[in-house]
Amino acid sequence: MPLTSPRRSALVDQVIAQLRNQITSGEWPVGARIPTEPELVELLGVARNTVREAVRALAHNGLLDIRQGSGTYVLATSELAGVMHRRFAGAEPRHIAELRSTLESSAARLAAERRTERDLAQLDALLARREEAWAGGDAEVFVAADVSLHMAVVTASHNDVLIELYADLGDLVADWLRTDVGTELHPSAHLDHARLIEAIRRGDGDAAASEAAGYPFACLGKEATEAGEAEEAGEGREEPLTGGGG
Repeated sequence: MPLTSPRRSALVDQVIAQLRNQITSGEWPVGARIPTEPELVELLGVARNTVREAVRALAHNGLLDIRQGSGTYVLATSELAGVMHRRFAGAEPRHIAELRSTLESSAARLAAERRTERDLAQLDALLARREEAWAGGDAEVFVAADVSLHMAVVTASHNDVLIELYADLGDLVADWLRTDVGTELHPSAHLDHARLIEAIRRGDGDAAASEAAGYPFACLGKEATEAGEAEEAGEGREEPLTGGGG
């Protein structure tokens, strides 16, 4: 007799849907601790075992991180983002940079061709916010502003598949930038993104793609860059060693 998958109760499925909605809607942002098990039992009006099964299911899917003695935290905003975070969290920084370079340069080229006036206004606003965040000196605020600007460039490509894919990588990119930037912002490490936005504004796809392609490599720390150069010895490739956001 062939094995069949046991069906989860409809009640558990409903609880999973409600918890997932809290995450995807932003009510529980990435990094936030969700209500405790007793609190969820009271809020949802269901049994403890039902809550526990639903939380474990979302943890298995990569949305939640159960930390013994601390609580349960939001790890990602979608199942795909959770899978990517688990799969690539320990990846070589240079490999992440190469992936970002490929995706972001393609998005920037498309953005130069397809951007609307609304897209340009959003890019201008987010560029200004990024500069304000840098001037303010708060590394965490700067990382959030930097990621938002890059996401807006991808959004201006008007390619729904590319937008969704990059959004699912967003948490991983933020973690990587957070590690690269550290806790202090150094003036010598600042990367100007104004040329990228201007290239998109004037519809210059080649220039926009070139600008976007280089930023991720400029974020690499010296150790990671030197390791990559050792692997590529003899190829003559040379990358900037400064950080300061991608």
